[in-house]
This record gives sequence, C-alpha cells and structure tokens, in this order.
Amino acid sequence: MRNIHDVIVIGGSYAGLSAAMQLGRARRDVLIIDEGLRRNRFASYSHGFLTQDGADAAVIAATARAQVMAYPTVQSISARANNVRRVESTNQSHVAFEVVVGNETHTSRRLLLASGVKDILPAIAGLPERWGKSVFHCPYCHGYELGQGQIGVIAGSAISMHHALMLPDWGSTTLLLNNAFEPDAEQSNALAARGVSIERSPIENIAGHADVCLADGRTLSFAGLFALAHFELASTIPQQLNLDLEHGPLGSVIKTDAMKETSMPGVFACGDAARMMASVALAVGDGNLAGAGLHRSLMFSAI
Repeated sequence: MRNIHDVIVIGGSYAGLSAAMQLGRARRDVLIIDEGLRRNRFASYSHGFLTQDGADAAVIAATARAQVMAYPTVQSISARANNVRRVESTNQSHVAFEVVVGNETHTSRRLLLASGVKDILPAIAGLPERWGKSVFHCPYCHGYELGQGQIGVIAGSAISMHHALMLPDWGSTTLLLNNAFEPDAEQSNALAARGVSIERSPIENIAGHADVCLADGRTLSFAGLFALAHFELASTIPQQLNLDLEHGPLGSVIKTDAMKETSMPGVFACGDAARMMASVALAVGDGNLAGAGLHRSLMFSAI
C-alpha cells in the first residue's frame, strides 16, 4: 500500500522550509520537493531580516534546510514536481493529492505550494548579469548599502514612478525614462518635489558596475540601479488545479485566505507565489502561518 504523507510541500526555499518546520515540530509526515532555484539566488547578501541582516542569502537557505531536515518526520527530494491531481476519497482520508516527480508518484493528504515566481527582466543589454548585484528591485533590501550615492531608476512604465518617488530617501535619484512613458504635469511636479532628476535619452546598455550608456553617447555612473521586473508563477501546478489567482500590475499570485488556504480545499500556498510583496522575512513569516494553517486543517477539517 502506498504511503500517504500528511503534507507535500512543493518548493523548498524560505517559505516552504518555514512551513515544513512548523509541521515537523508537530511531528507530521512531510515531503519537500524542491528543484533548487531560489528567486534571490542572484543576490549575494540579504538585508532587513532580523538576526540575519547582511548574511549570505545562500547560507541562510542552507542553514534553514539543515535545521528543518533535522526533524525526523521531514523528508526531501531534489527535483521538479511536474504534475498534480486531486484524488477523491481513499481508505486513509477523504481526499488526497498525487504529485508526479519524474517517473514516481507521491501522495499526500494536503498540498502546500511554495514554488515561488520567476522574474521577467527588462530587455536591456547588461542588465541580467547585474541583477541582484548592482541592479535591484527592492529599496528596503538593497537601498541602504548604496551609501547615499547616485541612484538610477530604469522606467518600465508609469508604475516606475513608485520607485522614483521612494528612492530619494536612499540617495540622489535619476529617473531614466528609456521611452517607457512620459510624466504628465502632476507626475513631473511630484518628482521635482522629491528632487528626482529626469533623463530622457534611451538606454543602449549597462556596463561596469552600474554605468548606463545612453543613445546620445553619454555614460551615467550610479552606485546602483533599480528596475521593476514583471513576474510569473514558477510552476504550472496552480493552473493545473484551476486555483483562483490575484492579478497585479506586474504579475499574478495564488489567492489564499487568512490561513493561507487556496480556493481548492486542502491546498495551501505561501511565499512569493502567494503574495505581491516579497522579501526573505515576509516569506519566512508567510510560511510559518501556512504551516500552522495546514496543521489546523489536518486536525479539524472534514476533508
């Protein structure tokens, strides 16, 4: 007879590990399936997370994994989960989920999606290789380390006004319009009030540390650059299960209730796949809540 886990966690980064720790501490049988592609794998350091400020992001993840795997009821597989299907009524429970990994099928009473998202970077030469190093998306995560130096904001649309109006708190800011939009009078006044300079010449490429080479031949050097990246869910499993999504200007995430359960009973979601605002600290907190919600569901839910 096939073993049925209490929970299968798809995604073993900060959110998934945080949830698994809660469940492991409740002595629940947990299987983590993770392909090892953290969203912040391009960043060397993580900031703004109490007790871990300035720590290597990979070290935080490795330490978390080691601590979670110390719980004897938690197992893990290094692989990508390909397909999931809901199975109605088994001898052991009212509902189960079958997760296909390669040629193997694993079954659980509950499912947690912590598979994250993929960033879709602006199509600017030199930007992808600097992502997480000198080109960023989160001022709270990386702004302070720029030492109040010159900061460039690469516009992707009018949404980039948000970055441009925030970043003067971290340094002298230039909004590089790059033909993405033209500020109207109200927007121009707001930028001026915050001391933001506007650069209209298109960007040819990014070189050096954060040197922006413009179409008119000039090069502007910055301590760091910020750009908004659109994103998409890293897994197709939410679509396979027909889960409800929440749609934002940069991408969509899985819709959950207050205890992180999705529109399908028995399926929970947390981390970047289930919230618009992202950071390591938020992912860990979201996973902690999802773990508690899952445990509560296993104890009290009728499904």
